[in-house]
Amino acid sequence: MTEAPLYTALLQHQEKHMAPFHTPGHKCAPNALPTNLLRLDYTELPDTDSLFEASGAILQAEKLAASLFGAKRTLFSAGGCSLCIQAMLRLACPSGGTVLCARNAHRTAVNAMALLGLQPLWAMPNNILYVLNNSTKSINACYVTSPDYYGRLLNIPALAQACKHRHIPLLVDNAHGTQLAFTNPDLHPLHLGADMTADSAHKTLNVLTGGAWLQIGNPRYVPGAKSAMSLFASTSPSYPIMASLDLARAFLQEHPEAFTPVQQQVQHLEQAAAAHGITNVSDDPTRLSLRTSDIGLTGAQAAEIFRQNGVEPEMADGGYVVFICTPWNTAENYRRLEKTIALLPAGKPLPKLPELPELPPVRIPLRKAVFSPSRSVPLKQAVGRIAAEAACPCPPGIPVVMPGEEVTAQAVEFLSGYGFFSLRVL
Repeated sequence: MTEAPLYTALLQHQEKHMAPFHTPGHKCAPNALPTNLLRLDYTELPDTDSLFEASGAILQAEKLAASLFGAKRTLFSAGGCSLCIQAMLRLACPSGGTVLCARNAHRTAVNAMALLGLQPLWAMPNNILYVLNNSTKSINACYVTSPDYYGRLLNIPALAQACKHRHIPLLVDNAHGTQLAFTNPDLHPLHLGADMTADSAHKTLNVLTGGAWLQIGNPRYVPGAKSAMSLFASTSPSYPIMASLDLARAFLQEHPEAFTPVQQQVQHLEQAAAAHGITNVSDDPTRLSLRTSDIGLTGAQAAEIFRQNGVEPEMADGGYVVFICTPWNTAENYRRLEKTIALLPAGKPLPKLPELPELPPVRIPLRKAVFSPSRSVPLKQAVGRIAAEAACPCPPGIPVVMPGEEVTAQAVEFLSGYGFFSLRVL
């Protein structure tokens, strides 16, 4: 066979038989999806409907998904949660404006705001409710991420109430929380008052990578939804991905308690970690986000130990290692994970990570910063310049500098501590 390095790499990883605690949610399990999806890779045909002019099978499938989630409208995306985020922002602010944004926004949202000419008003996640209630600035929408990568949740009901008071929509990047509609309690942001959510279904469900749902709870955003999504989407959406979304909905309809045993497994693992001196920081009852710095290990160091013992985590950083658990993880997967937790060497806790510097001053609009000529300079030479890119160390996964903001000496000192050596500036 002619050399195919990526295909070969995938086969080689498959042969390792790792316990998969990462996306996609189907974990490549043989019972998660039909094996004939490759043979169903069709296109827009009279029999198969068309995504952005949906009037047949796709429209029926979307209506069934909306019924399952209790949404006014649910739209399929074969372009991942990114496409849903882009469409949400377009629907909320079709004529531009200011969006109050939690600082831990995904870069897709930053790029979408640049493309749409929106100006973000940044706030730290734990401070966004205060800003929402007390800001005197004109705000057209509020955009937050909940849950975040670590499974931590914001107070969505309070944010929804504050947004209603200001007559603005609450948009939630719920990429890691589609399954929260099926946990006990129900923690899905759509059900807690959000106007729209972007659900990355492939992260936690039996959906092919790239499958997502745009969930609309406020009927005022339904009429233009398809048009908003088509503005950013490929005109050739994957039918196997869309079919997997339909199958995942059917699975959840038939097995509404599918995540109950997952919650039980996570609770057991959380207790095992606590007995070893490690805290699970996740509010999502299906996610294990272990703060390994509690026992003197960086997340990256702990992740290597997990890999050596046949466990592949979703993500690791300076203080945490994250595991995504779904109904398609096996009893053996969980046994291996629990065994490895007990093998982690316990030492003195690592020093607390430094606090984030204050938010830098905004000097020019986001769009202008993103589309202006820029160049990379050594980090120390960036002080006083205007950033052309986001600088985002992990942890805490929150950008220290955003495009259009002045690069402060405090920000440079913080970034250098995380191994940043250069930055793109105007």
